Amino acid sequence: MPADAHSHHHHGTSSKNDLNRTALSATIHCLTGCAIGEVLGLIIGTAFGWGTGATIVLAVALAFLFGYALTMLPLLRSGLPFGTALGLALAADTASITIMEIVDNLIMVAIPGAMDAGLTSPLFWGSLALSLLIAGAFAFPLNRWLISRGRGHAVVHSVHGH
Repeated sequence: MPADAHSHHHHGTSSKNDLNRTALSATIHCLTGCAIGEVLGLIIGTAFGWGTGATIVLAVALAFLFGYALTMLPLLRSGLPFGTALGLALAADTASITIMEIVDNLIMVAIPGAMDAGLTSPLFWGSLALSLLIAGAFAFPLNRWLISRGRGHAVVHSVHGH
């Protein structure tokens, strides 16, 4: 093949916009589950006076739980069996939630005093908001890449139809 031959496909602007829109929707969706789990885990850990490690473990576990639950709810409502919905949620969200949780928790631990600031502190809430925003920025390209290859939330959207 000649060196100047193009081997890539040209996609129209609308398909690129659709891909970006779907990836943004998937990222916001995962971020919502992560945020609910993180906040709940941090509230529980703080309320019980747990250390940073135990609190982060709980927050991460709850982030995965809520992330998967938010994906599964519309699938279950559409009549899919629980096992099928769970499989789709695991396939769609595991990579995205994992990257979000790694980035989010590294930032929270890296900001001096953020984990010990307490639930009434602007430092805690500001650090959490910043860490989730940055985590979402890291997850967006991953979600976009997965969806462009028919994986991640593309699987859920093909089944659920939105």
